[in-house]
Amino acid sequence: MRRNILVLGAGFGGLSTVRELQKHVSPDDKITLIDRSESQVQGLSLLWLLRGWRTLDQVQLVPTKDALGRAEHVLADVEQLDLGARQVRTSQGEFAYDALVLALGAELNTGAVPGLEEALAAGVAAHYYTPEAAVDAHAKLKAVASGKVVFLVSRIPFKCPAAPYEGAMLASDLLTETGVRDNVSVDVYTPEPQPMPVAGPVVGQGVVQMLESQKIGFHPGRQVEGVDAEAREVVFEGGERVSFDLLVFIPPHQAPAPVKAAELSPTGFVPVDANTLATMVEGVWALGDVASITLANGKPLPKAAVFAKGQAEAVAAGVARHLGYDQAPEPHFSGEGHCYLEIGGHLAAKGAGNFYHPDGPKIELSEPSEDLHRAKESEEQQWLAEWSTSTHDG
Repeated sequence: MRRNILVLGAGFGGLSTVRELQKHVSPDDKITLIDRSESQVQGLSLLWLLRGWRTLDQVQLVPTKDALGRAEHVLADVEQLDLGARQVRTSQGEFAYDALVLALGAELNTGAVPGLEEALAAGVAAHYYTPEAAVDAHAKLKAVASGKVVFLVSRIPFKCPAAPYEGAMLASDLLTETGVRDNVSVDVYTPEPQPMPVAGPVVGQGVVQMLESQKIGFHPGRQVEGVDAEAREVVFEGGERVSFDLLVFIPPHQAPAPVKAAELSPTGFVPVDANTLATMVEGVWALGDVASITLANGKPLPKAAVFAKGQAEAVAAGVARHLGYDQAPEPHFSGEGHCYLEIGGHLAAKGAGNFYHPDGPKIELSEPSEDLHRAKESEEQQWLAEWSTSTHDG
């Protein structure tokens, strides 16, 4: 009897899960991938759009039918999860499932901070968390001749813990290229106590030193209350006001509306078993940015594509076991991961290690090099190539 497997979301986690599933389940089982868009862009490419090292046509990916294998790709908005009835309602109708994988990521909500949307509309603010926004941010930075550029982490959590600091350093690099860096101050404000706090104090101090080497100010422990677009000021808790000529911000993130409405947790992000990615609901898994995993040090596992890709094998094996296929031993997600840190000048550092260490994440930050920048480029190009050709199994 054919079973229906639904994978919601065609980002890193969803695509990787679709590929892994085809190694574990019968061709008689139906795999359906549902996403509102047929294309995707890697997060690491967004930073290079910000810097001006990529164009939209170079980074947008539309998975080919050959690369998707026997999975059906349905373009639709996910509207409601009925976990009791094992159905998903979409803009293209209802889909019943025997196994459900949630890979819908995290959504942006600029309206969560008063004044952010007004600042965007006034042209005095930008972000780089969508392809179009990153292109706009590049144009705005390139037009800066003098004044103050403020990078702002508006809310926690957010995707890619290194992104605010990479963005600031790449902006500094761009302003150096345009010849105006000496006339422009660049500062980062964040509610975090240090950069990338989950990685520990040594990594955080290493990133601060990188910022200082580029004369970028770092201001931790700042919780934003709102933005005054007309006055061009950021207002923080306690009444501190910081002026800017251009505000570049990390948007507030939230769980996708249908996931939040399913009431799997108070925040909407889905608690899962750290090793298997199974949720509290039988037959349902969640991975990537929509999932919530608490580490040994009490901090959340960062929202990063490397984890979504790494979790897919465990999810696919768990789905197969749930459907009655022999999966011994059952693969577990190990907690291993890495993150490149762009500093400009085609140099990158790399933080890598085990986030599941019982004493808390054990992460080492390497020195920046051209080789690491090229390694990051290789990862970008490999992902683009994988989904533009027929490389699936099954």
